[in-house]
Amino acid sequence: MDVRAAEDVEIDLLTKLWYDGWHEAHAPIVPAELTRLRTLESFRDRLQAALPDVRVVGPYGEPLGFCIIKGNEFYQLFVSAQSRGSGIAAALIADAEARLSENGVDTAWLACAIGNERAAKFYEKCGWHRVGTMINPLETSQGKFPLEVWRYEKSLTRPT
Repeated sequence: MDVRAAEDVEIDLLTKLWYDGWHEAHAPIVPAELTRLRTLESFRDRLQAALPDVRVVGPYGEPLGFCIIKGNEFYQLFVSAQSRGSGIAAALIADAEARLSENGVDTAWLACAIGNERAAKFYEKCGWHRVGTMINPLETSQGKFPLEVWRYEKSLTRPT
């Protein structure tokens, strides 16, 4: 499965994929105030800012899933509803882990919304370990929004 860099012309499709996936998975389990702040425009702004670190799977102009790394964090992972179970998420997480390792990261981390059991099971299946909870200061249009999340970590193998 080919994982490639996202293209600027794919921002609108990726924004919709992220918005839909986030609201499906997170709206029922996070505070309503955060859900109100997670507008289509807010996802677009964040994607545009992160574009150099966004990787996708899917034909050019038709991305089916994406991931973002940020420093030593596996920052985002979303796959379209119709593509779940196809191996796209596994390909994206493997690509992200390789990029993090190439960037010199020994131990990567990710935040998972408390109660997002589907994501938690997937991360654990991929070798990530829940190490506890943390307060994650989420970026919003109104400033930082503190949210308690599950923190996962994984030791990465450096390329030789």
